[in-house]
Amino acid sequence: MIKLKSRSGFEHAFRFALRVLSLVVLTALFAASLHAQENISEPREPQTQADETFAAPVVVDGETLFFVRGFSALPANERAARIEQRVLEIAELPEFVQLEYEIREDDRGLAIVANGRLLTVTTNADADWEQISLVLLAELHAEAIKRSVAGFRFGRSDEALVESALVAVAWTVGFALLTFLFLKGRTRLIQWIQRFTIKRFTRFEEATNAVVKGQAVAQLVGFGANMGLWIGYLFVFYYYLTFVLLSFVQTRPFAQLLLTYVSQPLMDVIFGVFSYLPNLITLVIILMVTRYLIKGLRLFMENMEAGTIEWKNFEQSWIKPTFNILRVLIIAIAIVFAYPHILGSDSRAFQGLTILAGLMVSMGSNTVVSNMMAGLFVIYRRSTNIGDRIKVGNQVGDVVEIKMMETLIKSVKNEMVSIPNAQLLNSEVVNYTRKIDGRGLLVHTTVGIGYEEPQDKVEAMLIEAAKRTRDLKKTPSPFVLWAQLADYAINYQINAFTTRGSSMPRILSDLHRNIVDVFHENGVQIMTPSYEADPQAPKIPTEVWTGKLAAQKSP
Repeated sequence: MIKLKSRSGFEHAFRFALRVLSLVVLTALFAASLHAQENISEPREPQTQADETFAAPVVVDGETLFFVRGFSALPANERAARIEQRVLEIAELPEFVQLEYEIREDDRGLAIVANGRLLTVTTNADADWEQISLVLLAELHAEAIKRSVAGFRFGRSDEALVESALVAVAWTVGFALLTFLFLKGRTRLIQWIQRFTIKRFTRFEEATNAVVKGQAVAQLVGFGANMGLWIGYLFVFYYYLTFVLLSFVQTRPFAQLLLTYVSQPLMDVIFGVFSYLPNLITLVIILMVTRYLIKGLRLFMENMEAGTIEWKNFEQSWIKPTFNILRVLIIAIAIVFAYPHILGSDSRAFQGLTILAGLMVSMGSNTVVSNMMAGLFVIYRRSTNIGDRIKVGNQVGDVVEIKMMETLIKSVKNEMVSIPNAQLLNSEVVNYTRKIDGRGLLVHTTVGIGYEEPQDKVEAMLIEAAKRTRDLKKTPSPFVLWAQLADYAINYQINAFTTRGSSMPRILSDLHRNIVDVFHENGVQIMTPSYEADPQAPKIPTEVWTGKLAAQKSP
């Protein structure tokens, strides 16, 4: 127990120290990055343009001294390069050589000279471009050159080299300490994150019946944390290398390139995020308004479903599809309002991608749209309701659910059949449940009996079979129709009414069974004989029916 307790205290102390040290290091890195960014001089864009010539910067040792104007005979960049070369030649002189600067009058303007060497000539064109006097501009140019040369020479002195080495060692020691803490604490930190994730997902795993495994989620989170830590470590290493290179004047240009390639895009991203905040706030407001509108609509529909709110001629089966339609409409309107505030929505790439997605959806969703529109007609025209026994094509069953895209029916064989709403709308649908009048549904079947049998007897037998059939109404009475005079038989159709449309298969089965029983009891075969020629005696009834059927045999 004591060991476990001390180990826990050590872990807490180690984590606290790691957080504090990380905060200090990140603060130092951020401050150094800002300092490095301030030291990097960015070229200033030319303010004016005259006679198709531009101004170019004079850069010495990574520092912009001033801008010079170009001429048609001497372009600005070529003139700036010459000045840079002359200043570097002066700066590279031995330290014991004292430099004396002087401004002299020249035919072209005011010349800046160091130890008798011409560095640059400040012209009237430069003064006009800068919009200041020629004398003041020459003095400013001379002061910038003097300061740059002094810094160039000091940065390469023994004192500066020692100071740069100490700074580089300090950065190296700090990075080594951070590397040690990273290697020691990375595994423990990942394990702690995984344990925390497992604890958080315990209830979620119970709610989903272990469909979502907390252990699997913890492993994914641990992998993401490990990747994030390594990315952060490489990011710190990148800046460590940059700051070490910044410590020495000789390697400072390489450090400036590294900062330009990484820090500048990063700062652009940060500034872009801050500039995007107003649009982000607008999107959040639109999202909240949309969410509360949908919540209010759901509450209204739930009250209608519970009967608290009544709407005349609005059926209960319309509540759910109406809610879904209005919800989609609200979301679509919200998207329209939010689109101009989405990041990159005004770019051509985003607009082209949106057009391409719209074309793909429109070309591939003809069937989907047709089924959706058909679903709306099926729902709102009230021709078919849930629980109705219907027949669509060869499928007969009870309607279980009417969705936006399809209608589900349970067949008489207890099979779940999915019928697209477009097919349901374009097909003939027989509804056995919907009542037209009080008589009920007319059940009918046809049998073929030879011409030699008495027709009145056949009709009486068919009516007797209908009367024996359960769920067929006695009033109105069953009746027989002569459906067809076929080649070898008369097709008799027995018709009877029923109010049990959902029991149609059983009723027809019982009717067929009773027809066979009644015909067998009366010695009449239900068959059409097949023969090669007619007999000599005509095939007509030879006996007169007495008007009474044979007695039903007791089972």
